[in-house]
Amino acid sequence: MSGLRAYYLLVIAQAVSLLGSQLAALTVSIDIFKQTGQATPVALVAFFSVAPAMVLSGLAGAMADRFSRRGIMLAANLGFIATNSLLLLSYASGAFELWHLYTAAFANGLFVALERPAFQASIAMLVPDSHRDRANAIAQMTSPAAGVIAPALAGLLYALIGVVGALTLNISSFVLAIVALSLVRIPMPAETDAGRAMRASIWRQYFDGFRFLLQRPALISLVGYISVANLLINPVIVLQVPYILTRLNSEATLGLVMGIVNAGATLGAVAMGVWGGTRPRIHTVLAGIAFEGFFLALGGLSRDPATITASLFMFMFAIPFVNAAAISILQAKVPPDLQGRVFASLAQIAALFTPVAFLMAGPLADRVFEPAVHTPAWQTFSWLVGAGAGAGIGLMFVIGGALTILLTIAAYALPIIRRVEAVLPDHRTTAQAA
Repeated sequence: MSGLRAYYLLVIAQAVSLLGSQLAALTVSIDIFKQTGQATPVALVAFFSVAPAMVLSGLAGAMADRFSRRGIMLAANLGFIATNSLLLLSYASGAFELWHLYTAAFANGLFVALERPAFQASIAMLVPDSHRDRANAIAQMTSPAAGVIAPALAGLLYALIGVVGALTLNISSFVLAIVALSLVRIPMPAETDAGRAMRASIWRQYFDGFRFLLQRPALISLVGYISVANLLINPVIVLQVPYILTRLNSEATLGLVMGIVNAGATLGAVAMGVWGGTRPRIHTVLAGIAFEGFFLALGGLSRDPATITASLFMFMFAIPFVNAAAISILQAKVPPDLQGRVFASLAQIAALFTPVAFLMAGPLADRVFEPAVHTPAWQTFSWLVGAGAGAGIGLMFVIGGALTILLTIAAYALPIIRRVEAVLPDHRTTAQAA
């Protein structure tokens, strides 16, 4: 099986494995937060999950442009099974310690870093350009769709089958992904002039993605803007579970709120798939990030289930518009035989910012913002975000959202970002329509 049918089968398999992963992650997060009462361990898990991309992504990208992309994804899923099986044994034996979870998160991060460039570089070979905005939007549905179902089930599963049962379901989801991968064929791209110019050893190709971006100031400026926006947003997004739990003080409500919030991203992906975004696509990217900042700040101002849910729902609704449009821009501008390396370099750039954000998030919440709620100086902010549990994290949401809006206004003012699609020519691909 190849072409669009193969792509959609891969997307379905990815949705199933993401559902298993999010069920396991939420169940573990609830268990850890109940045991420790702190946000830092939850944030550290996120840190260890993304840290490997700083080192491995360049090599993974070079491998994706040189070796079978399907084979790479198969190897990554086998790695997921091995890692999660060891974590399952740790919990089942009663010997679990936090460092086991951090180690498993780091190992899973290695396999994600290996798999992501191979999957992203496969899209241009399976999906024609005329279908690509919608195909990318549908791909954006997988994580939020899992995010709708997983929170609704996580609390129930935590009570019925515990962490051990959730990890078992996660392992089963990776087995299904392997079955799907065994049924598809992903053609390798023909070598382009740009790819031929960068032909070298795999270790030299480690840096090819960076070289490609640096030779195109418009692209590196766009990537830099998105990376800084993520630096502002990620520290607070990783605190969603502690924030909602402390604001609302209810595990049952947490599952309901998280399910509705993630439905926002699902509906956003559907809307983007139907609409297809603006032309030029950069306007979708910039407006979408500004909306993310606005509703993130509004979520920090909210103090009851309805307004928190509505604000974060709209925040998540905007994300698929940004991601689908940004990915489509890159797929149009980057030759297909270089996409593995370029997407890997993008992951490395993100990895330089994201771990910093995750490392800051927990300590800032636990040691600065939440303790500050109980000091006289907090009266300056209490009218804005309240003075109860979670108000400190709420202020973090407000600050992150406001700075994101200001950053986007600055980006709109820069022609090199605003006119990125006019400055760089498209590269035509040979994706299969069948």
